[in-house]
Amino acid sequence: MAGILDTVDQRTQLVGENRLELLMFKMQSRQLFALNVFKVQEVMQLPKLTKMPQSHPVVCGVASLRGQAVTVIDLSAAIGMKPIDTTKPCNLIVTEYNRSVQGFLVGSVDRIINLSWNLIMPPPATAGRGHYLTAVTRLEDNQLVEIIDVEKVLAEIVSYNSEISAEVLDKDIVAMTSGMKVLVVDDSTTARAQTEGILTALGIEVIEATDGARAIQMLKTWADKGHKVPDELLMVITDAEMPEMDGYRLTREIREDPRLKDLYIVLNTSLSGSFNESMVQKVGCDKFISKFQPDVMAAIVQDRVRDLLARD
Repeated sequence: MAGILDTVDQRTQLVGENRLELLMFKMQSRQLFALNVFKVQEVMQLPKLTKMPQSHPVVCGVASLRGQAVTVIDLSAAIGMKPIDTTKPCNLIVTEYNRSVQGFLVGSVDRIINLSWNLIMPPPATAGRGHYLTAVTRLEDNQLVEIIDVEKVLAEIVSYNSEISAEVLDKDIVAMTSGMKVLVVDDSTTARAQTEGILTALGIEVIEATDGARAIQMLKTWADKGHKVPDELLMVITDAEMPEMDGYRLTREIREDPRLKDLYIVLNTSLSGSFNESMVQKVGCDKFISKFQPDVMAAIVQDRVRDLLARD
């Protein structure tokens, strides 16, 4: 599907504006699903696959793309639906999540839409805990679009380690973290659980918010009550992509409030590479971490604690 994706430079214009672009596609029915275009490298017809013995049941095989071996996952099967029928025309969406490239087998690719994050809503509470959605939205014709929680999909295929290496864990620092609190903002239950596990191992209390809008409301409410929020929170660790308000806009909102502007903010996202590093500077985050790197997160948190202790 030549020309469907914008360049990175064009997409970065959305950052800080609380907007996103969604690549919409179908599995084998009329229902529309979507992924954030930021994560998509290219879209193509399904190439020839090489089978992998003893692979996960939803892994179709490996595709060779310009000399790189890319694991191909049947996205329909991965979210509990009927596997894609590869005897019929189907497409491969090549993505980058958490410093790795993978391909998602889907049916037909629809189009890209540009939306404000405030039109992206969390899944309904009645969906239960077993669903694979981070958000939903509706098009002008009222058709529902379901945005897939890729982090949950990948976590069920590739086991993510949340343990901190012994050589990274500083027990002297952990002994000093009692009473310290971190606000974790992420719409993915998988990512929140992993981050909470790391922080708990460091002896830090975790406060959670599922999107930027809830997080900024919490922060402003605390400030309204007279709390000196930058003194009471060690840091804010926020995802980039979230319903209603993304992590970039959340950072901007924090920096524009004199009561909150000194908060230490870490962007923790499945996006990686120079794109996010440049966006950290643009919106004013203090650090950037690609998700599911417990040692990197632990090191950043411990360095922050050391810095604060050195000032006292």
